[in-house]
Amino acid sequence: MTCMTPPRQRSVRRADALSTDRIVEAAIEILDAEGERGLTFRALAARLSTGAGAIYHHVASKEELLTEATTGVIERVLADVPDSATPEEGARAITLIALGMFDAIDEHPWVGAHLPVVPWQPGMVRLFESIGGRLDSLGVPESAQFNAASALLNYILGVAAQNAANARTRVAGAGREEFMAETADRWEQLSPASYPFLHRVARQLRHHDDREQFLAGVDLVLAGLAAGQDG
Repeated sequence: MTCMTPPRQRSVRRADALSTDRIVEAAIEILDAEGERGLTFRALAARLSTGAGAIYHHVASKEELLTEATTGVIERVLADVPDSATPEEGARAITLIALGMFDAIDEHPWVGAHLPVVPWQPGMVRLFESIGGRLDSLGVPESAQFNAASALLNYILGVAAQNAANARTRVAGAGREEFMAETADRWEQLSPASYPFLHRVARQLRHHDDREQFLAGVDLVLAGLAAGQDG
């Protein structure tokens, strides 16, 4: 009697279950854990238990994958921002967008690095539209809206990205409190005659909260826009 050898079990492949959303989620996990250098199609294929060819069917290149991942993060930020009809609602919505992006870039530093690389990518376009589209409710005239939206966008992305970069730099060295204390000490050691301002604010630097300082900057820009309409 001939014994039948059971068919050899193949390694499980999940290419048939792949979608762009699943690939993007896996890419975000890799980017958060290992940064942009760690994101390769080989690493992505291993995480998804599939072949690189199946991934290429959905995403053509690493650059496209980064753009999709960045857009995904931004869409999450914008999803819960309410519509705005009054100046108060408009200001609150812009503040929510700003704070959402600050927290998102703090959690996903690669977003802040990738956004300026391709300014016409969907995530950047959506973000610019979400900020600029609420300036009508603030009473900003159309002739001033481009400059106003650009100032807000540049402030939000610039400060958020710098904050994330500072945090990554401190990981290998001193903690935040130690870093701030050392910087404040250096300011206090400068000549008061030459650096009177730094002497006055050294204590504020030592104890300030980055998130609160960021929001204070957003409030200053919004207050300036409101003052411009009153003038």
